[in-house]
Amino acid sequence: MNDNSDIDEASLARLIPIFYDRVRADAELGPLFNAAVNDWAEHLERLTAFWSSVMLTTGRYKGSPMAAHLKHKAHITPALFDRWLALWSEVTDEVMPSAAAAALQAKAARIAESLQLALFFRLDDPVGDAVRRTA
Repeated sequence: MNDNSDIDEASLARLIPIFYDRVRADAELGPLFNAAVNDWAEHLERLTAFWSSVMLTTGRYKGSPMAAHLKHKAHITPALFDRWLALWSEVTDEVMPSAAAAALQAKAARIAESLQLALFFRLDDPVGDAVRRTA
C-alpha cells in the first residue's frame, strides 16, 4: 500500500500550480489547456480540490472530470495523455517526497486510463476496431 502521509492540503496547494505552470508552457499541452481554461486561478482551485478528494478523500471536489474532458474530446489524443503523465511524473518527483510522488503518479495513471477508455474506446464498432488494430 502507498504511503500518503506526505500528501496534505499544503503540499497539493504547492504542487498543482507548479505542475500547471509547466503544462501551460509545454509545446504539446499548453495550446490545448490555454484555449480551454478561461480563469486559471479558479481552475487551479478546482484541480487542487480534485486531488484533495482523490488522495485525501476530503470530498472537496464537486464536478465531473469526464464531462470536462468530453467537452474537449475533438482536441485530445492518447499522446497528450502520455505527455501529461510524463510531465506529472517529472514534477511530482521534483516537488514531493518519493512515496508521495509514487502514489500521485499511480493514481494519475489509473485516472488517465479510465478517461481514455471513455473517450477513445468505441463499443459501436468492435469488429472494425479489432480489424484495424491487427492490420
